Amino acid sequence: MSTKRLVILGGGGFRVPLVYGALLSPSSPIGSVVLHDVDPGRLAAIARVLHAQALSFPGAPSIETTTDLTEALTGADFVFSAIRVHGLEGRVIDERVALGEGMLGQETVGAGGISYGLRTVPVADAIARRIRLVAPDAWVINFTNPAGLVTEAMAAHLGDKVIGICDSPSALGRRVVRALGLPEARVTYAGLNHLGWLTGVEHDGHDVLPRLLASPSSLESFEEGRLFGAARIRELGAIPNEYLHYYYDHAALVKAELAAPETRGEYLLKQQRECYAMLTSLPSPLDAWNAARRQRDATYMAMEGLGERDDAEGGGYEDVALALMLAIANDAPTSLILNVRNQGTLPLLDDDAVVEVPCAVDGSGARPVPGASIPAHGVELVKRLKATERAVLSAASSGSRSVAVRAMASHPLIDSVPVARRLISGYQANFPELAYLR
Repeated sequence: MSTKRLVILGGGGFRVPLVYGALLSPSSPIGSVVLHDVDPGRLAAIARVLHAQALSFPGAPSIETTTDLTEALTGADFVFSAIRVHGLEGRVIDERVALGEGMLGQETVGAGGISYGLRTVPVADAIARRIRLVAPDAWVINFTNPAGLVTEAMAAHLGDKVIGICDSPSALGRRVVRALGLPEARVTYAGLNHLGWLTGVEHDGHDVLPRLLASPSSLESFEEGRLFGAARIRELGAIPNEYLHYYYDHAALVKAELAAPETRGEYLLKQQRECYAMLTSLPSPLDAWNAARRQRDATYMAMEGLGERDDAEGGGYEDVALALMLAIANDAPTSLILNVRNQGTLPLLDDDAVVEVPCAVDGSGARPVPGASIPAHGVELVKRLKATERAVLSAASSGSRSVAVRAMASHPLIDSVPVARRLISGYQANFPELAYLR
């Protein structure tokens, strides 16, 4: 019988039904779900979708809602942190302020990611402190972006009880293994969240990635191959996470963003406003949500040159989350690519740095598997991005505006103190959450 209690922070979020759908699996260890959100309207709308999902499953996890954080956390076995400080409206501001300076405003990369981190870290810090007080034995699974940065902030209070997840590395691994025509294989992957490379594919004791690199048609049969091109991937000798597109092709993407009629954030904000209105009013909220989800998945990275996805795999991260919970709850060993403390895995970073690497998971948690490495061409980029993350953490803890400027200027896509000052000023003018920076 499923008895574990799961709390979802950001429970009014659009993708929460994906998580609940995964929990309808007979193998799920979750017996009750608590949705917590600061927006009661969004909370009620998503709860309607979950109740509709549960109708066809007599043993579905029970559903509770609350806007009280302590009430939500009490008795939790697992906590999913999936918050978005200032909502999608904040994402739009992140994008537009950056574009005003000719910079990328993507929500986890560059100026937008730093702004998002500066207003999210203090909230995540407070949540971690509350969890330590109210639910010290709970396992915390962080979905909140920027995922590596936020996981590192929470780990300062929760240690290895907090684990960050992202669907991009596992989805890349599945696509690569499929392109090789293999039923399954073990992939080697390493980096930071949204900044990593797949460097090997082990099958029958051999690395078969060179076989894929030698075949341009096979490389370009999946998303990352089309995004980066077979020639570039062969030069790199590794397959980059899709988010490296923002680093490798920054100028072209900024140009495309500036010419586009709307940003990704503006598109999603418009779509979600329409969707939440329907979720509240229509008798069939699940149908309305599914239609919006399919449209969202199909247009993911369309502006970046992929067009509509022809192999959209849904959210993906809900399956990673379920696999992680099953391994911990049942003490059933498995391997997953996760965001955890380095613990000597990547020698170029200190032990407490949160990295994204293959991990062995069981009832005692997640431990990085030895042997991961960063390609030589990525080492300095990883070091620089970790330094930027650390500066964001320092700015958030000290409240220092000058340190926030330093964090912004240190990012390789910005690399300018005057521009960094203007960006921080622009974000502070739009976000009351950044008033703490002085």
